[in-house]
Amino acid sequence: MADSFQQATSIASNPVLELSSRGQTLRFELSKDLHQLGRDPAWADLEVTHPEWTVMSRRQAVLKREGSNYRIFDGDGHTPSRNGIFVNQTRVTVVEGYLLQDGAQLEIGLAPESRILVNYRSCPSFTSGRPSGSVAQPSRRRLSLENLQEWPVEIGRAPSRDRYAAMELDAPTVSRLHAFLYPDGAGGHVLQDSSANGTFVNGNRIEKRTNLNPGDTIRIGPFALVYDPRMLVLEDTGSQIRLDAHSLLRKVQNKQGNEFTILNDISLVIEPGQLVALVGGSGAGKSTLMKSLVGIEPTTSGVVFLNGENLRQNWGVYRSQIGYVPQDDIVHRNLTVEEVLTYACKLRLPPDADVEQVVNRTLDQIKLPHVRHTFVRNLSGGQRKRVSIGVELLADPKLFFLDEPTSGLDPGLDKEMMRLLRELADQGRTVVLVTHATANIEVCDRIVFLGRGGHLCYFGPPLEALSFFRMPEVDLKYFSDIYIKLDQGSTSEETRTIVQGWSQHYRNSPNYGRYVGASLSAGKPERSKKAKEAVYTGISPLKQLWLLSQRYGQLILRDRLSQILTLISGPIAIAFTALILWNEEPLAQLDPPEPDQASLALRLAFVFSSIAIWIGLSSAVREIVKESAIYTRERLINLGLFSYLGSKLLIWMAIALLQTLLMTVAIWIGFQSPESSLLPWSVGVAITNFLTILASICLSLAISAFVKSENAANNLLPLIMIPQIIFSGVLFDLEGIAQKLSWLMISRWSVGAYGTLIQVNDMATEAIEIPGQDPIEPIFEAVSTYDATWANLGHNWGILAVHMLVYLAAALVLQKRKDLL
Repeated sequence: MADSFQQATSIASNPVLELSSRGQTLRFELSKDLHQLGRDPAWADLEVTHPEWTVMSRRQAVLKREGSNYRIFDGDGHTPSRNGIFVNQTRVTVVEGYLLQDGAQLEIGLAPESRILVNYRSCPSFTSGRPSGSVAQPSRRRLSLENLQEWPVEIGRAPSRDRYAAMELDAPTVSRLHAFLYPDGAGGHVLQDSSANGTFVNGNRIEKRTNLNPGDTIRIGPFALVYDPRMLVLEDTGSQIRLDAHSLLRKVQNKQGNEFTILNDISLVIEPGQLVALVGGSGAGKSTLMKSLVGIEPTTSGVVFLNGENLRQNWGVYRSQIGYVPQDDIVHRNLTVEEVLTYACKLRLPPDADVEQVVNRTLDQIKLPHVRHTFVRNLSGGQRKRVSIGVELLADPKLFFLDEPTSGLDPGLDKEMMRLLRELADQGRTVVLVTHATANIEVCDRIVFLGRGGHLCYFGPPLEALSFFRMPEVDLKYFSDIYIKLDQGSTSEETRTIVQGWSQHYRNSPNYGRYVGASLSAGKPERSKKAKEAVYTGISPLKQLWLLSQRYGQLILRDRLSQILTLISGPIAIAFTALILWNEEPLAQLDPPEPDQASLALRLAFVFSSIAIWIGLSSAVREIVKESAIYTRERLINLGLFSYLGSKLLIWMAIALLQTLLMTVAIWIGFQSPESSLLPWSVGVAITNFLTILASICLSLAISAFVKSENAANNLLPLIMIPQIIFSGVLFDLEGIAQKLSWLMISRWSVGAYGTLIQVNDMATEAIEIPGQDPIEPIFEAVSTYDATWANLGHNWGILAVHMLVYLAAALVLQKRKDLL
């Protein structure tokens, strides 16, 4: 059963205004030069009395005849209405209004479950229930749930339609069969999610089956459907997104505990399809404002609404509809352009998506099909930024944020980038960018000019900014002078006073009333608290683990020189040690043992341990911090924390196995094997090597999760390695607190395992008696740490495994703390 469109019939000779909501319809014939629409009986001649239509204001709109049609104004013509009137999510103002033409569709309010659809007909004569002229179809699709013979109702990107009733919702983030609707046997219905990216009812992701109530809003990808026991109504296709920011305030404290403001009561409106630039001097709060608009930066007060819904409370709903490109590249440099997009597509979109088709479409959108097989590291700065944009375009978001997309580009590339962003906005997307470049600012619909302290000094069209700031000519060559005007003053206090003056001047100007006051719309009432929203991967954790491991393994293999050096460094160090001791037999069981043999064997065990620890620490200490921008963006979308760290661990476990094999072979060749009573020497060495390297790798991952830069990670390595040497128990006798601290060192347990395998206690000698002199104490005395027992060996290995688990847990916690939501 296909979707059904319901359209009213009319026999009036004058234009008709048709209002409908929740299956109820109200029609008004327009015959006078002036009509007033609302719930106030003393004011409105088009009076709406329906008790459930609470979204209708007492004075909702004024309609004035203009030629053969009408122009509609919000509110009473002077004061905006409470919930507003919208055309494609763009608010009709009290100043300019909107000229109604035949087939025009408007909406009162933004909430899908309560808004009123307004249809205007200037030619309302019909023949056989069909319009006589070309009339636009209503944007809402209704699927009747009455008298269905076969269940369930299929909802998705490509439902079968051959047997069951179906509603097709075509978007990349919608699964082929996204959800199913079943009757509950009591006149209602049950919704079952079967998707990768989730189904939301009233802002909350549902688990398995959920009973629906009349008026419930169902979110599937970008689409919003309203449930009625008689029908399922598609109220919003998600193709138009407006943003209303209400009084955003952000206060922070510096290290001295002093509070200062970085966003100062900012309100603005960004309409669908607009290209908006956030400009201002350094430290004006541009990036903070953008992140607040994205919903990933906290605010002291204020709220951001997307299509009338609180963004932070509904982040899970809008996650797939928001594209965000931070200042740093969010692509791996050692992958080709096609590989970057393919992996991103597999990680972000449902498993049944046509990856090749989506990638090809995206390459065409960013105009880079000719470099699809080129490594990202070989692209120009502008091309790399386009690839980052392409990653976001895969899910076809309708709201785009970009932080400094033109930073570091030459004037030609800057112009190309701005032209691309203009094209994206012209395709219906709402695009917001932070920029310092002003050479191509004229392509923007609006600019937000911030002054120091996060003051809103201007919001409106770029050319009008020149008149507002009293430039000598309305010429964009003077645009950069606005920066100078807002940065005047010999002291910080004087500059702050100047900025506050311009901010107040803007709030009192007609520009504010026109571009903010008349357009700002209130959202739905906020819930008592934010709905709990975990990060959903969109695919199974195991599938994501496999894809991330595949991508990470490919990146590791591409860096061949580094991996070769890592693999051969251990065997080379062991070979040098063997060369020094070529005439010694430090591991052999001599009879009788030489006085210094046990000490030499223990020092050799210390060398083996130090090599393994250094290899493990230096291998992965940069692996998390170097892709922090990529991690942050993917985590906001659907990246699972366990899958992410698990992919690192799996690949490095494989590398650790190979390093262990090479080191074990080098030890076996370079030194005579001792006679071990527990298990073969090579097997014991391999297990100890592997556990030591793996524990060190886990420690390095925790370090990489802790630091904020690769340089900091490198600088920390000596500080981590030195205690491993000092507290190993080989160079110094450890007593008291020093002994307790040694338990926290990998080297303490690694050397303990090596010493146990070597059976170093058996090499201990007695004191040497010399007649007439005090006996010479032995160089090494047997200690329980190196007892050649299974219990002792298992204890050392077990503690190494505990170290590994503790460091992994630390890495998980440290990464979790980076979450922006």
